[in-house]
Amino acid sequence: MKHVYTRFAVLLLLKLPCITGFAQVKRPIGVFDLRYTLTSDMKVPQNLNTAWEDVHLIATLQGIVNRKSPELYIKFVENGPVNIDQYWWNLYRQKGKWLYGRDTIVYTNILALVNAYKNEISGVVVYDPNVASTSNVASSISGIENLIAIRYDKDPSSLYSRLVVGGTKLSVKSWLVNPDGSSRFKGTGNIPGTERRSTGSPKNDAYLWFLEKYIKTGKCNTKYGAYYIDQEWLKMSEFAGRNHHTLSNHDFFVSKRGFFFDLSPWGDEAATDELSQKIGTDLSTLKELLLAAYKQNKGDAFAYLGGFPPWAFKYTKHAGGSHDDVPTEWEYSRIISAYNAFKDADAIGYGALANASFWQHFPLKEKYEQKWVSAGDLKKTGYLRADGSVNFNGRDFIIFYVGDYDASSWVSQMTPSIWDSKERGKLPLMWSISPVLEERIPMAMAYLRESASAKDYFVAADNGAGYLMPGMLQSPRPISGLPDGLDAWVKHNIPYYKRWDITISGFIIDGLAPALNSKGLDAYAKFSPNGIVPQNTPLTLLHGNMPVLRADADINQGNPIEAANAIIERIDKRNLHFHWFRNILKDPGWYVKVVEELQKKNPKIELLDAPTFFQLYRIWLKQNPEAAAGKIN
Repeated sequence: MKHVYTRFAVLLLLKLPCITGFAQVKRPIGVFDLRYTLTSDMKVPQNLNTAWEDVHLIATLQGIVNRKSPELYIKFVENGPVNIDQYWWNLYRQKGKWLYGRDTIVYTNILALVNAYKNEISGVVVYDPNVASTSNVASSISGIENLIAIRYDKDPSSLYSRLVVGGTKLSVKSWLVNPDGSSRFKGTGNIPGTERRSTGSPKNDAYLWFLEKYIKTGKCNTKYGAYYIDQEWLKMSEFAGRNHHTLSNHDFFVSKRGFFFDLSPWGDEAATDELSQKIGTDLSTLKELLLAAYKQNKGDAFAYLGGFPPWAFKYTKHAGGSHDDVPTEWEYSRIISAYNAFKDADAIGYGALANASFWQHFPLKEKYEQKWVSAGDLKKTGYLRADGSVNFNGRDFIIFYVGDYDASSWVSQMTPSIWDSKERGKLPLMWSISPVLEERIPMAMAYLRESASAKDYFVAADNGAGYLMPGMLQSPRPISGLPDGLDAWVKHNIPYYKRWDITISGFIIDGLAPALNSKGLDAYAKFSPNGIVPQNTPLTLLHGNMPVLRADADINQGNPIEAANAIIERIDKRNLHFHWFRNILKDPGWYVKVVEELQKKNPKIELLDAPTFFQLYRIWLKQNPEAAAGKIN
């Protein structure tokens, strides 16, 4: 990296005549290290504010300047000893890779960084520290108006004092707080600047103001939305990892001019972050936002929602509510599905992601091919007899759902520790990764394919190209009452499945939604013809030519011996020779040890690769009409 360039000098070079060849030079990539926000003493109030304010500003700045090309990169997300952003940077800085030869400018001061990109922003949106939701509204406005988000804070060390009141004196183009610091959204009278009556909730009034001013007027790109915690995080930062304000995730959705929200999905109790609101107010606002997005997208395109319910902070028993974590996840999924929206599930634990606005420009191939197996192949390997029947020979066949990889943040963070394991390639593993993650982490998706061994096979994670509950797409649609959305879901999935050569959906989370009906199964057969694994279905089923196997047990014991015992116990209880087991964030070495234990205790249990497993299962279904018709238990 070179520290000596100034941005002004670089811009002059780019304007020089072509005689020196400078017209072909790309300008240097700006690099900024935000890790100082992860190591400061958070018991000091100003350090806490800095941890929020600096990341928020830079995420909105990134979203603006990276919209058309990759210009600004940050170092922020850490997983154990690995800096995730440095990992991906190093990988693609190698000779012959995408970033090879690009010059860089390292900025060590946030004011200098803002100054360097000052001409690419239109000013500032200032939000209210006393109305938490205005931080999310600020991110929404940032992308639409090209404004960086700054929290109102008169402390001399704050960004507001250094960039708005003094120093650079950036122009404030949007005030979400009154200039004197008093709250604009008070939960009384009319929502400011509109004819709508207040909901009685300052939190919700801010979102509905944005709905009226930006969504209904067509200024917002409602194909992209983001469910990330608002600045209430400042009151509870210790409840999860230091990076779980997830502000670093904002940049991509700012670049897309999308909308941000943090609302409870529950209609039976007041939101835990605003107990004074009328029960169901958050849910009502959430539905209104989603319906407006549905209408703008004409029911034809799906809204891509980053993020996940902030269950460690809000809306669950952790925060004084009455609901557990998984039901909260499922209820949110059920609601968004009813409005043709899905989530890229940046869930707590590994929820932080940075630089998606940068990596979105990574060039992908038109197609990443995988090899399927034929009946002839299976005869050669001995899995089919000469007459075409399945040769069990006393064996039980198993497949591991290697997950959960339905989130860009999880794949990005876990690649160094799980995918790069030296044990990978020793066993056939069915890597279950949502193909829609190509939107935010295309570089990771490409790397997985290009570095895969012959024993690595890829299928879609829950529930296809995005996590929603497909039963909620089927008419009649509870919650929304909208027309059937299955055709739109097929249209959405096909290009993702085609690029990544995916023909299996490794898991369908039905949750509390209706099970897939015949039309729902027809829909999946159009883009996932070689198999699906739903929760709410007969044990076995052949729908047309698509094999359907009901999801079974989660095997997540850390001890491989205990995991092997659980698998054996489960197999003994099932009247079937095909078995699916779900595993979450397990290292390839764990699978090796589990299979070793299985071989010791029952050598008739055999782990198959995904094409062999699902092809054999389909052939067996065709040869067993009762099983194909879903009549066995």
